Amino acid sequence: MERIVEVEKFSEESCFESSLRPSSWDEYIGQEKVKKLLKTFIEAAKKRGESLDHILFFGPPGLGKTTLANIIAHQMQASIKVTAAPMIEKSGDLAAILTNLEEGDILFIDEIHRLSPAIEEILYPAMEDFRLDIIIGSGPAAQTIQIDLPRFTLIGATTRAGMLSSPLRDRFGMHFRLEFYTPNELGAIITNAAAKLGKGIEKSAALEIARRSRGTPRIALRLLKRVRDFSDVANEDTISHAKALEALEALGVDEQGFDELDLKLLRLLAEAKGRPLGLGTIAAALSEDEGTIEDVIEPFLLANGYIERTARGRVATPKTYELLKLTPKIQKSLL
Repeated sequence: MERIVEVEKFSEESCFESSLRPSSWDEYIGQEKVKKLLKTFIEAAKKRGESLDHILFFGPPGLGKTTLANIIAHQMQASIKVTAAPMIEKSGDLAAILTNLEEGDILFIDEIHRLSPAIEEILYPAMEDFRLDIIIGSGPAAQTIQIDLPRFTLIGATTRAGMLSSPLRDRFGMHFRLEFYTPNELGAIITNAAAKLGKGIEKSAALEIARRSRGTPRIALRLLKRVRDFSDVANEDTISHAKALEALEALGVDEQGFDELDLKLLRLLAEAKGRPLGLGTIAAALSEDEGTIEDVIEPFLLANGYIERTARGRVATPKTYELLKLTPKIQKSLL
């Protein structure tokens, strides 16, 4: 069964989500600080007639990194080439991409922390000197050929900034962390998306979906799609609050946006009675991949104070015991 509140990391977004992606700053809701800085840097680059410096976006999946890259390309009136690091397996793959760029183009690499060290070494001179070094032959007869590249802007996106090598991170002139969205911001995104779909939605219904979307626009759009199905079957012209509640309950998404996997993780930590659990232990107990737990499940729980990371592992916080409705006496003994 599909996990409705999970954000896939390496697959292409659905046509549904892509069609609802904002194409201008006016349409893009949230991340106000990032937007303000980017507007300034873009205006300055355009006045000088230069390409933008390289940009790194990091943060949990589904917060709009790809969308921002497309808006930047639109504002710079530049073409954008989109790829993902797992697709760049050989040096020839990267060389083919770089040599097909034109002056001012934008290259967007998703999950850039997954680039191999050998690929990174080729990327360094391309980012710094706009030069591609190709080695022909091997051994004493090996020769290095240098190919000049047009000035381009690399936009990297990652959900795991800590795994990015320092040499690569240092070559990005701008670093931006994307934050989780507020319910009001998500409510506005949902209302706009519903309008694009030709469907009205009550404000209370939009906020109800927003509160259960884990602060993530992509999850909000997924939930909207499923709620719309319930509303269409009920022959509603406007999605009602009652129908949104019915759909969300049927989908198993509770008031905090948690599904059964989130609650299993929280119960596991609570049952540990204050003993920290390592990532490997949690993954084995939940039969889940460590990367999924660290990149998809944990960020929202950490940001909202339900769990804490310590040097020895993960522990539940008082907020978790309150959510699980443990009595104060049990909560105290567990902590």
